[in-house]
Amino acid sequence: MKRRLTISFNAPVTLWLVAICFVATLAGILTGGTITQLLFMTYHSSLTDPLTYVRFITYIFGHAGWSHFIGNASYLLLLGPMLEEKNGGKVMIEVILITAVITSLINYIIFPNVGLCGASGVVFAFIMLSSFTGFKEGEIPLTFILVAVIYIGQQIYDGLFVADNVSNMAHIIGGVIGAFMGYILNKGTRKY
Repeated sequence: MKRRLTISFNAPVTLWLVAICFVATLAGILTGGTITQLLFMTYHSSLTDPLTYVRFITYIFGHAGWSHFIGNASYLLLLGPMLEEKNGGKVMIEVILITAVITSLINYIIFPNVGLCGASGVVFAFIMLSSFTGFKEGEIPLTFILVAVIYIGQQIYDGLFVADNVSNMAHIIGGVIGAFMGYILNKGTRKY
C-alpha cells in the first residue's frame, strides 16, 4: 500500500516569522518604503509616540528589499526547524522577542542616527544557538568557538573597517543573545 505524501507545518514559529517578514517586505516594496518606515523599522523617534515601542519588535519583520529578505529567510528556514524541534516554539518566541527588544534598545540609546530593519539579529541568535546542539556541561563545543570566531569576528571586522549599510551591532548582539540562551537552555543537560 502506497502512503500518500503530505506537507507538514513542521516549525510553526519559524514559518510564521518568515511569512510575516515576507508580507512586511512586500508591503514595504509596494509602498515605496512608507510602511517600512512607519511600522517595520526602528529608529530614534519620540518616546511619546506609541509606535516607537511597537517598532522595538516589529522592525524584525521589515527588510530593505528582496535580497535582504531572502538572505535572512534562508537562514531562518535552515536553522529554525531544528532549533524549534529541540527547544520548543515557546522558547523560540522568547529568543526572537529578547533579541528584537535588546537590539532595538541598544540601537536606540547608542546609535540614535541609525535605523534598523530586518531579522538579521535573530538570524545571528539562531546561528549561535544552533552551535550549542552538542553541548555537554563542563565543556565548550568547538563548533561554538569556530562559529563565534567566524561569524562574530567577521561582524566586528566589518563594523570597524567596512563602510556599508549593515548593522553589525545587531548581528553581534543577536549572536551574544543566541550564545547566552544556548548556554542557559543546555546547562545541566547530559548527553552521552
